[in-house]
Amino acid sequence: MNKQLTFRYMEEKDIDQILKVEHESFTTPWSRESFENELTKNQFAVYIVFEEEKEVFGYCGMWLIADEAHITNIALLPQYRGKKLGEALLRKVIEVAREKGAKSMTLEVRVTNYIAQSLYRKLGFQDGAIRKGYYTDNHEDALVMWVNL
Repeated sequence: MNKQLTFRYMEEKDIDQILKVEHESFTTPWSRESFENELTKNQFAVYIVFEEEKEVFGYCGMWLIADEAHITNIALLPQYRGKKLGEALLRKVIEVAREKGAKSMTLEVRVTNYIAQSLYRKLGFQDGAIRKGYYTDNHEDALVMWVNL
C-alpha cells in the first residue's frame, strides 16, 4: 500500500515537526520563535508543508511581496532526499506563488550546494549575483538564483 503524500499550508501545530526537519538539515537552524513569528506576524510569509500520513517530513517557506516570491527556506528530512520529493515540493510552492500573483521567484543557495543548484536550474532558475559571506555559520558565499514564473 502506498502511503499518502500531501501538501498543505503550515500551521503553528507543525512547528515541533518543522524544527526536527530544520535541525537535521541546517547547521544554523531557525528557532521556534522564528517560525512562530513567520506564521503569526509576517503578513508576507507563506509556508507549505509536505507530509506523509500526517507526519511532516519537509517544508518550504516564501515571502510574497508585490509580485515577487522569495524562498526563505526549503528542507526535507534526510531519509526523504534523493527521491524527487524536493522537486515536487518546490513545484508546489511555485504553483502557489503563481496563484497568489507572483511573476518571479528568487532564492539564495550556498555556492557549494551543487545538488540544490541542480534542482533549481532544472526548474528554470538562473544564476544571479553572489552575496559574499552570506551564511553566518562559516561565512560561505550565497548564489542568488531567480526565475520568471
